[in-house]
Amino acid sequence: MYTSRRKIHKDKDAEPTEFEESVAQSFFDLENTNQELKSDLKDLYINSAVEVDVSGSKKAVVIHVPYRLRKAFRKIHVRLVRELEKKLSGKDVIVIATRRISRPPKKGSAVQRPRSRTLTTVHDAMLEDIVLPAEIVGKRVRYRLDGSKVMKVFLDPKERNSTEYKLETFSAVYRKLAGKEVVFEYPITEA
Repeated sequence: MYTSRRKIHKDKDAEPTEFEESVAQSFFDLENTNQELKSDLKDLYINSAVEVDVSGSKKAVVIHVPYRLRKAFRKIHVRLVRELEKKLSGKDVIVIATRRISRPPKKGSAVQRPRSRTLTTVHDAMLEDIVLPAEIVGKRVRYRLDGSKVMKVFLDPKERNSTEYKLETFSAVYRKLAGKEVVFEYPITEA
């Protein structure tokens, strides 16, 4: 397993779990066997991997990648996810950049936190990462009578064929990571 270890770098030199090592091994195997992804995967690695229950027996794999490598992962996202879904026995694969949320500064402090470190910005960016081949074209927040909130996210209909079967996975993963209810839809186009 030493060869797959260079495909996973955890914070503070923590030991990867058995599941994370299996995902890293899949990355390593892809790099060695898939010629079209070989050069792109050479310098890429992951931070962690988590398995999320979607519904019943369906599961999803959420792979956290370093923030500074997110552009390189986005270039090969569609091919990489397709190959990883084959290797990980049909589980849905979602690639997310690791982002940090900083606490608000104390009263009287002259230090300001960057806008990219706020909870709202991190959750919005996480939502963009989750639905990645598709783009978000609109959002609505619906307040129910009991006081609960549901966010409706409208996705670009151009990517409907490649993302429609994953809508349930998207909402389950976002609920697990951000703790918010989300419903994904495609806008109704009038002919």
